[in-house]
Amino acid sequence: MKKIFLLLTLLACFMTSYAQDYNLQKRADAFEKELQPFLEEMENIGMSVVFVKDNQIVYHNHFGVKNRETGEKLQDNTLFRIASISKSFTSSSIMQLIQQGKVSLKTDASELAGFPIRNPKYPDTVITLEMMLSHTSSINDSQGYFTLNVLDPKENPDYAKCYNDYRPGEGYEYCNLNFNMCGSFLEKLSGERFDQYVVNHVLNPLGLYGGYMVDLLDNSRFASLYRWEEDHYVLTDDEAYEPRTEKFAHYTPCKDTALFSPTGGMKISALDLAKYMMMHMNYGISPEGVRIIPENLSHEIQTPRSSDENYGLALWTTDEYSPGVTLTGHTGGAYGMRSAMFFNPEKKYGFICISNGAHEVANDGKTNILTGTLLRMYRNFLE
Repeated sequence: MKKIFLLLTLLACFMTSYAQDYNLQKRADAFEKELQPFLEEMENIGMSVVFVKDNQIVYHNHFGVKNRETGEKLQDNTLFRIASISKSFTSSSIMQLIQQGKVSLKTDASELAGFPIRNPKYPDTVITLEMMLSHTSSINDSQGYFTLNVLDPKENPDYAKCYNDYRPGEGYEYCNLNFNMCGSFLEKLSGERFDQYVVNHVLNPLGLYGGYMVDLLDNSRFASLYRWEEDHYVLTDDEAYEPRTEKFAHYTPCKDTALFSPTGGMKISALDLAKYMMMHMNYGISPEGVRIIPENLSHEIQTPRSSDENYGLALWTTDEYSPGVTLTGHTGGAYGMRSAMFFNPEKKYGFICISNGAHEVANDGKTNILTGTLLRMYRNFLE
């Protein structure tokens, strides 16, 4: 009798599992059928998609090719340069240093930079680390953002052009220079090179493969990137994955940090990005129990500083892609690539989407069209 009971129990478990798997497969088939016309309309080169629900990856797949010239397919281990989603790796790393008491969100950025960071129109207003991480610093990218001394009055006679005409903390402008500067602050505070810090203290503890330094990664895994120009695609790999070894021969910490592009240079797979996303979805801790950021500081990252944009510290909260559905995350776009990482920390679901090239029909809203369409399809998948 006991053997029969055990057999029935095992059979019931199997049937439940089979039913769940069958239901997921039906949803996956329906999603892919709906997705295909969208990919064709965009003349998509390649796309990786990952869906997460209840702290588990419930769907992932790849469409199109990794390289248009060779026809090689995208794979689970394909690495993409994810552009501005990279900013959250910078803010996550700085949160660790705040936990260690090495800095605070209210620290004067001038102390970290070694030269005055002050809007000359509002010289008495301190520009804090928090303002730089939330794009409320009044700093802009008009003088470029790959040379950090554009903000230094001694190095750039036009430094004042880097500042907008509003008081720091009272306005918002998305600014890449903010995050390349914060990358240099990370080096000064930690004593580690920027890329090595992120690998050692964020990626490795989570068991993820990736990084900012092209020369230290397996370049056979890079997804080629394509930018649409007028009526054809242009391969942008020489720009996106430019080797850095020679440039780092005379690397000066805190000064040359922008060579890593803390603002947009992370290379990682869609699957590993989804695992990183789940850490944020759980307020700083992975589903496996690895804590990267203290819970209170994880909330700081996700708390909007600007009421106009709802932008936190490299993650923003938005319902623009689907009214009534509030999500936290970030988008990215560079070299023809488009990326999106969005999640709901209360309902424990989210998705990753990365395209390595899309037609101009997707350009009007950049990642917005891509994100909005995928979100709608993802909601259909969940229902």
